[in-house]
Amino acid sequence: MTPPDPTAPRVRPDPSPGAPGLATATVDDHGVLTGWSEGARRLLGYRAEEVVGRPAAELRAQPTAGDTAADGGGDTARDSGGDTGRGTAEDTGEAAGPCLAHGPRWSGRIALYHRDGHPLEVELLAHRGPLDDGPAGWLLVSAAPREPQEPGAPTDHTFAQCPCVLALFDTELRLARANAYMEAATARSEEQMRGLRLTELVGHGESDRVERAMRRVLESGERLELETHLREPGDRQEHAWSVSLAPLANRTGGLRGVCFAARDTTAEQEARQRLQLLNEAGARLGSHLDLDRIAQELAEVAVPRLADFASVDLLTFLHEGDEPPEGPLREPVTLRRAAHRSVLDGAPEALTDVGGLATHPEHSPTAACLLKGRAARHQVTPSLLASWETKDPGRAARLREHGVHSVIVTPMRARGVTLGTAFFARHRTPAPFTDDDTLLAEELTARAAVCVDNARRYLRERRTAEALQRSLLPQRLPELTALEIASRYLPSGAWAGVGGDWFDAIQLSGARAAVVVGDVVGRGIHAAATMGRLRTAVRTLADIDLPPGELLTHLDDMVTRLHSDERTEPFWSFGATCLYVVYDPVSRRCTIAAAGHPAPLVISPEGTADVLGPPIGPPLGLGELPFEIMETELPEGSLLALYTNGLINRREREIGDGLETLRDVLSRPAPSLDALCDDVLRALPPAHPDDDIALLLARTRALHSDRVATWDVPADAPAVAEARRSTTEQLIDWGLEETVFTTELIVSELVTNAIRYGRPPIRLRLIRDRDLICEVSDASSTAPHMRRARVFDEGGRGLMLVAQMATRWGTRQSTDGKTIWVEQDVSTG
Repeated sequence: MTPPDPTAPRVRPDPSPGAPGLATATVDDHGVLTGWSEGARRLLGYRAEEVVGRPAAELRAQPTAGDTAADGGGDTARDSGGDTGRGTAEDTGEAAGPCLAHGPRWSGRIALYHRDGHPLEVELLAHRGPLDDGPAGWLLVSAAPREPQEPGAPTDHTFAQCPCVLALFDTELRLARANAYMEAATARSEEQMRGLRLTELVGHGESDRVERAMRRVLESGERLELETHLREPGDRQEHAWSVSLAPLANRTGGLRGVCFAARDTTAEQEARQRLQLLNEAGARLGSHLDLDRIAQELAEVAVPRLADFASVDLLTFLHEGDEPPEGPLREPVTLRRAAHRSVLDGAPEALTDVGGLATHPEHSPTAACLLKGRAARHQVTPSLLASWETKDPGRAARLREHGVHSVIVTPMRARGVTLGTAFFARHRTPAPFTDDDTLLAEELTARAAVCVDNARRYLRERRTAEALQRSLLPQRLPELTALEIASRYLPSGAWAGVGGDWFDAIQLSGARAAVVVGDVVGRGIHAAATMGRLRTAVRTLADIDLPPGELLTHLDDMVTRLHSDERTEPFWSFGATCLYVVYDPVSRRCTIAAAGHPAPLVISPEGTADVLGPPIGPPLGLGELPFEIMETELPEGSLLALYTNGLINRREREIGDGLETLRDVLSRPAPSLDALCDDVLRALPPAHPDDDIALLLARTRALHSDRVATWDVPADAPAVAEARRSTTEQLIDWGLEETVFTTELIVSELVTNAIRYGRPPIRLRLIRDRDLICEVSDASSTAPHMRRARVFDEGGRGLMLVAQMATRWGTRQSTDGKTIWVEQDVSTG
């Protein structure tokens, strides 16, 4: 070697890239030596200032046949007979320079010139990486001859055959002994590794962390366990290792070094990851009852931890809410794409968009999987792809375009029902699917299938409950004289299920009207059926004109009996709330009673919103004290708002905020009650409410004095004639001359009965509504009964005649007596 040029730029020698007895040097990417250790000086005789800054190739002697080429895949595999990846001497010489950049690791034998001129063959190990936190380069390591080991070093056969990676390092952390597993893991023999440190054997990175741990063991004298990931020579995939480090002591108790034991835990870690994936899938899939959401969760769980692309296709009957098709499936099979996911943006591998239909022809992988009922794994070879192209050219072309090399198709079945398929593919992950991957895909799909079937059953029950609920709710509200009415009903979202909210409007006698809202605890068909019972009961009790408080008392008794008859349900799943309001347009009096239900809002004609605060009794079914009532007078044009608590209660909203929002919306002007209902629903409930919502708005009207006539009737017989005469005059004044004859008969019969069987005071009232209403009140609570008179009876025919001439008739009780009322149809008059 020629002496260095004194004018060349001098580079500071590397003070100690390795241990003092180890020959190490560093080379930059241009093949120039940048570091030279004391061990290298002893090996080749050159001082650092003589070689640093010069090309490393100048140290080469004639190449030998045993040189090893750089391994583009990383580490070079070796055995006792030599390196399997050995190349030519020219390759080895170039490896000392820039050509080493072809791989991160290189090893082999190379001939170098000693300073005195004779060639010296050495075993060389090279690692690529940053040098002292500087630019990237190469660290060249050659083991120097070692001193003989002290007596007592482990040399027995047991050490060599220990069933794990086992090595002994001295106090300078240089390898002293290694077993066969250590040799296999590093692809080097024990002789080749002796004197090297772990970072020189496997490169920097995780080995630095392990070596720091080894030094802590030497300093503390205590054992240490750690987990790490390292890549074996010739292996593209990192392996997980469980490393145990223990101090070694000599007979006098002094530290001799560190015992390094490592076990490959890759398989165990992969098994844990599969279990973790299954646990995550169970938690995510089981938290939904929406078909598409479940399918999307399955695809998201699978990508990218199992596959690079995943799709879920369901049979079309699922989204329709129909029953499964009878008999076996037949090819071709039509499926609806429920979800897909990819490691690539936009999932370009998908041939079908989400929500689209795809037909899978006979003998295609998907159709075959469905018909056979078991998963299939395919390595997409050119011959297999060519056969698929004849059956389904579009999908085969998409697989070819994206380089899909491995696929799994699994049927989705639960409780004997075929639901669809799941498809998994790899094109970015180089490793093909294994048997374990197939089992994992089957388990994921099976869990998703149970959830899909649960959602299918829930969807069927929900639609049945919705149909029942619609049939039990009023199809249209009646036209009322007393109130202008608008309503809205919004069922809960798919999660919550159909509830038991309901509302109604009822025409009462005397032009009065009743409005009612209620809420049955629970969801599903049972709640809908209970709601229908309550609504029917309220209508029946309203027909006999019970006051609001008494009506709720009877309703409470009925709910208690229902609970007693059906004790399979706990009480709190059978309770109900109800609000019942009666409005009289003549007196403009409003009577309210509530059983555990939110009080109504009343908005004055001026726009002021207040809560009508009746004493709210307990929910129906508790069987406690009678319900109290509240009476108030409402100006004409007042607005009553009755609602269920689903309208104002939301989890994400503070208590009271919903009521304040409702006040604000109802106080604003609106062109109609229907428009006002829409404004409320836009302002308050979410898109998919957690609870059913019932809203009923009622604007009050009044019957003024020109449409109502009232007379006090003396309790003597001549008063009957006077009552007939006053009635005739009023009818003529209203232009109802055609009704004079029948109305005189009705008034005569009712007033006569009140005088004969009732108690004063007696009052006669005529109301000109859509119908002509005649009412006679007295202080007696005894109600008349219609009976069939015999041939020779002198009485008993009056009510029979009244019933024949009237459209409707009946009796209502009050706190001060009773009222008998009769309605006549005068629409043609």
